[in-house]
Amino acid sequence: MSVNYRPRRSVLYMPAANERALEKAKNLEADALIFDLEDAVSPENKELARDQACAAASSSEYGHRELTIRCNGLDTPWGTDDVLAAAAAAPAAVVIPKVDGPDYLDHVSALLDKGGAPASTRIWAMVETPSGILKVDQIAGHERIAVMVMGTNDMAKELRATITPDRHALLPYLAKCLLSARAADIGILDGVYNDIKDETGFSSVCLQGAQMGFDGKTLIHPNQVAPTNKIFSPSMDELDFHRQVIEEFEAAEKDGRGVLTVNGKMIENLHVDEARRALAIAEAIAAL
Repeated sequence: MSVNYRPRRSVLYMPAANERALEKAKNLEADALIFDLEDAVSPENKELARDQACAAASSSEYGHRELTIRCNGLDTPWGTDDVLAAAAAAPAAVVIPKVDGPDYLDHVSALLDKGGAPASTRIWAMVETPSGILKVDQIAGHERIAVMVMGTNDMAKELRATITPDRHALLPYLAKCLLSARAADIGILDGVYNDIKDETGFSSVCLQGAQMGFDGKTLIHPNQVAPTNKIFSPSMDELDFHRQVIEEFEAAEKDGRGVLTVNGKMIENLHVDEARRALAIAEAIAAL
């Protein structure tokens, strides 16, 4: 596990035109915030949202939270100006919708450089179209990418698929993107859940994403933050087991054994690696 691991369990979209929402976000326990200039903002408020997002991202008022700005697409009247303004604000990343391939990312990266963004400002690429899914390996491998974000609503629309409680129609595409992210060693976030009143359904889909291997989930409401943080964090029982695995495996190695059982489960090197990774995640979360 890399010592540079950064928790991104809960990543909350915040409408950047809403000053009250931006103020509230300062006290939310989300690991990361996406100041949204795109879907959550009407055309007449685009410039206001841009100014407020950049001011928020460049401030020091959000504590440990990783701050990003979701720009409009470069094919819109606002996209280029969004990226240039975000570059000057130097957030952790710009979130780019409907990325369809590496050439698009080259264009965004060039705009970031033109706007004076530091190397630390990365790109979070939203994969939500058939062309993006087909080129996801190239997207994941781009030099400026830090995270891929699943745009499940647009993905379903473009595929003409139905989003069901088990997300059966989307699972092949989510799995393909997850595989590409792991091969490229970048982060990957699961998509949003639309029904903010359906706590049971949300928890079920959130758990599904965690079990698949996503690093965290994008959210649309502050009430979704706490359950997401819990689901994407190792539990105390899991951490106790991981510590036991490491302790007993190290003792077994001294006796010349490479395989053993702990609580009836066979343990070998790969399980020790998983245990150390879980403990590193817990330490990084505690450090927040």
